[in-house]
Amino acid sequence: MTERLRVLFVDDELKILQALRRMLRGMRHEWDMAFVESGEAALALLEDAPYNVIVSDMRMPRMSGSVLLEIVRERYPEMVRIILSGHADKAMILKAVTPVHQFLSKPCSSDTLVNTVTRAYQIRRLIHSPEVRRVVSKVSTLPSLPDLYRQIMEELGEAEPSMHRIATIIDQDIGMSAKILQLVNSAFFGLPRHVATPFEAVNLLGIETIRALALSLQIFTEFEGLEDEAVLSRLWAHSMAVGQAGKWLAVKMGADRFTVDHAYQSGLLHDVGKLILMANFPEKYRLVLRRAARGEQQLDSVETDILGVSHAKVGAYLLGIWGLPDPIIEAVAYHHMPLAQGLDPGICVISTHLGHYLSCIGENGAAELCNAGVSQALIEQPFIEGRWADWKKGWIQKLREGGKK
Repeated sequence: MTERLRVLFVDDELKILQALRRMLRGMRHEWDMAFVESGEAALALLEDAPYNVIVSDMRMPRMSGSVLLEIVRERYPEMVRIILSGHADKAMILKAVTPVHQFLSKPCSSDTLVNTVTRAYQIRRLIHSPEVRRVVSKVSTLPSLPDLYRQIMEELGEAEPSMHRIATIIDQDIGMSAKILQLVNSAFFGLPRHVATPFEAVNLLGIETIRALALSLQIFTEFEGLEDEAVLSRLWAHSMAVGQAGKWLAVKMGADRFTVDHAYQSGLLHDVGKLILMANFPEKYRLVLRRAARGEQQLDSVETDILGVSHAKVGAYLLGIWGLPDPIIEAVAYHHMPLAQGLDPGICVISTHLGHYLSCIGENGAAELCNAGVSQALIEQPFIEGRWADWKKGWIQKLREGGKK
């Protein structure tokens, strides 16, 4: 029997709750729903019965939505936390950045609300371990490479920080890019959807908002989990290389601008799950790295043996509940297995999988140090067959000419 989704709606206006109940009437056979008028009532209800998703208004008397969801984050970390609000007060919105997974604006169509709730919940199927799911669901920010963290904080501390410099730093960092994309691809700041690059995001948010997010709310943090900073440096360098190769491949495949940008972000973020596991399970992940270094098993197999889940699934899970675009989530989830479960891979999945291999190729055309492997079934697909050899030659020529961008 399929598990029914349990959704809790919180709003201090009775008319809003009644409207939600009417709007979602068609979901009553698939969802178990509860509607309460205060944060206190919501917490009392959660003490008696578990819920999978909570959707709360922002501005409520006695307990605001951000306060309520911060409590839920601590007590019930597995719950997906969504704000549904018509208030655009910047100070209040900033308070919700940390505890909230996604932000929707009123008025919100029934299709948007249903799709957001369903999509955020369905992604949980990627992770079966309750412990890992609780940890990942509590993640509100991803740690940055120490050097890049210091650079962004120094730049933001300047009297007149450079917008271009800030965007360049964020564009090079896995954690900063993921967080900024989460914010701009939701309704947090009322920005256009489908913002695909940190450069565009920084320009839309503006210096003062970035400053407030970084300095007051500390959405950027320095990585402190591993003693060997060389491990982190290799991870960042590899992620940048896959992003650049994936972007190049997307152009070769004739993708439009948005898809090319998504291909770059997919490559940059494809190993974000490693970052989460390193930061939250440092001892276990040291064991993962030691065992994988023996070469007897692939890294994702070792991760599954020791942690119960692979970095690909962990990364896709977090980006999914954060509401990042589907092409990026799919590429992160399937960058090792592009044809998994009969998946019809899109350009981002293809470019990230093949870019993973290209990123390991040197100017001599060899890729001995690359353990990515290429899916033979993928390169035999009609869309790719006959082009892969030319892409490899083109990438090697690009390397010889100097520069990967």
